[in-house]
Amino acid sequence: MDSALYANYLAILHHELVPALGCTEPIAIAYAAAKARQILGEFPDSVEMHLSGNIIKNVKGVTVPNSGGLKGIDIAALLGITGGNADKALEVLEGIRPEHIRQAQELAEKHICSCTLAEGVSNLYICANVRKDSHYAEVTIVDQHTNITRIVKDGQVLFSGETTEKKQEEPPVDKSKLTVKDILDFADQVKIEDVRELLERQIRLNTAISQEGLDNNYGAQIGKTLMHVWGKGITTRACARAAAGSDARMGGCSMPVVINSGSGNQGMTVSLPVITYAEEWEVSRAKLYRSLVVSNLVAIHQKYYIGSLSAYCGAVSAACGAGAGITYMYGGTYQQVSLTIINTLGNVGGIVCDGAKPSCAAKIASSVDAALMAFHMSIQNKSFLPGEGIIRGDVEETIKSMGYIGRVGMKATDTEILNIMIDRVNVDQDC
Repeated sequence: MDSALYANYLAILHHELVPALGCTEPIAIAYAAAKARQILGEFPDSVEMHLSGNIIKNVKGVTVPNSGGLKGIDIAALLGITGGNADKALEVLEGIRPEHIRQAQELAEKHICSCTLAEGVSNLYICANVRKDSHYAEVTIVDQHTNITRIVKDGQVLFSGETTEKKQEEPPVDKSKLTVKDILDFADQVKIEDVRELLERQIRLNTAISQEGLDNNYGAQIGKTLMHVWGKGITTRACARAAAGSDARMGGCSMPVVINSGSGNQGMTVSLPVITYAEEWEVSRAKLYRSLVVSNLVAIHQKYYIGSLSAYCGAVSAACGAGAGITYMYGGTYQQVSLTIINTLGNVGGIVCDGAKPSCAAKIASSVDAALMAFHMSIQNKSFLPGEGIIRGDVEETIKSMGYIGRVGMKATDTEILNIMIDRVNVDQDC
């Protein structure tokens, strides 16, 4: 692998595998609101949130972290202005205290926060406008959860561009260069010292929140239920540990996780099954790191074509990555890793995303189970064949075809899911 491609793949990992506190969509709302208040320089009288449909969808049903169990767009935004620290980005609500929660509830009851659906914008779009008397500040986030593209104060544009984050020292990231073959080559060749700290953080944080989900009663308790009903075999543990992390996270647990493709659920799904199998097979730490490199990059590779937010459930692409990482850890060839990806997408590709909420844990468990079935098929060199449904001639074409379905084919599905969630349709009449 040439040095430029090596540096690009390493940069992708460092760019994507960052810690976040709570579900990333309400956190992004809190971040935008906190940043707008910081720019305004005083506590606002009103807050206006203009959000894309996918943001509304992913905030409506999930508990806002550090909120004492509260849900909703207004709570996320109001916690951002009452106690949020904009300098902490995706950990903006880390310092929330009981008095901030009480204040946010009081402000919510006064209806100082409004939300409107922004149409004709990116799938990930947040615009926070805060006002105090005749003064106002506005912050806009587009495409990535911390990607501030515009800051305005009292009509004066303070910033307009791709991002406010200072990344001059970081190498450029080009996800279009990802291929399964090169991902495996990179995993074989990567210097352990280049990824050790990054992946240890992913292992440590994601394992901790998974255990929290297994030890306590969050959401629908999918992880605990699987362990109780299906026993403690390796397949069950891989599914349950990933699901348990989501149980806790969707249930408002304030513990941070390392995300993948902008999502905590995807970050846990892509890592915890691989970690579980590494423990079962007693592989070396270096082998675990290399397998996590495969799982993370395969998931990111798929999301490049699908997009950050869509009607396509990201648990599928993340579980597909985990299956590829486990196949690699087992000693699978490039062909067998490719078959694991193909077999997973041919089975559960296209599960719909109807927002972040407790049922995400169940979708994670189902997706991981499908990826493990795909792994067992692939090591016996069994697979679904080209021409069967969406399966194309090779793994790269299959990934692209699934990406097209998620990004283009499911656009109308995304709209109708949102219409149902915000009561814009009469399903009794239309059915």
